[in-house]
Amino acid sequence: MAPAPTYRLLAELEAAFDDLIERTEALLAAYAASPAEAWAFQAEASSEWLRRALLDFWYTDGQDGRATRSHVGLIAADDSLMSRVAEVNAAKAVFAERLARIKTEYPPLLAEAKAVLPFRHPQLHDHLRGSGLARLHLKQCWRAIPLAEAPVARVRLAWYSSGRSIKRLTVSEVEKKLLTLDSDAPHVRIQLRKLAALPSGEPLAQVQSQAPLMRANLFYCEPLEDGRTRRAMNVALPLFVPAPRGRLPDHNLPPATPPPQRTRARRSDEKLEEHPYLPSLRIYRYR
Repeated sequence: MAPAPTYRLLAELEAAFDDLIERTEALLAAYAASPAEAWAFQAEASSEWLRRALLDFWYTDGQDGRATRSHVGLIAADDSLMSRVAEVNAAKAVFAERLARIKTEYPPLLAEAKAVLPFRHPQLHDHLRGSGLARLHLKQCWRAIPLAEAPVARVRLAWYSSGRSIKRLTVSEVEKKLLTLDSDAPHVRIQLRKLAALPSGEPLAQVQSQAPLMRANLFYCEPLEDGRTRRAMNVALPLFVPAPRGRLPDHNLPPATPPPQRTRARRSDEKLEEHPYLPSLRIYRYR
């Protein structure tokens, strides 16, 4: 039986989830009451499309746990709707903070949270039947809705498919990671010997290629207070832009799929070797 404090953690998470759903429903109701111009990537922009996008909190069967689904679009928003978006994002931040506390203080509680939270809102859970959806995807719950902080003259959307996550590790840290694998396997033993041949103080890099994503380049109508005239951001969810008259800014139509290969030239100062030194962990040496 879980210690009593864990029930407090779960209760706080449930309250944060309830608040997130309530604020999202308020945002959707505000949009449905006075819809302005909207555009959806490879879909018809509508109140129902926006509902599916903002309440897409689920894994599909067989979905990679690290992957999230995207719902790219543009929404022209007045001040009231922008305020609703800010309220939803604030609720998402609280939900993420509650999750982080559980991961730190009592990680086994996460499995129970994923099972319990959907049933608190039957209208969310009912649509799972027969739709191929499974358990709650926590990251898709707390990821923020993108919004522009000032009116935008134009938006240029483009695929970004060259992203990489690079984590710097010590030889000792890499050894610990290798030892969590099957140390009796020949390929692991070979990599342990290769690692042992390195100086203990040599820094190494663990590289994770990121899935293609859509990026939006925003060009503001007027310079911001800090002098910026443009901004780039990832847009996995619909982008809300301030539009008192309900009109979308000029925007392009990106290709239906990301480019088949890297579109940006490799930087001449790239610091990692071309091939991984320890393939099982995607560990590279610095040049």
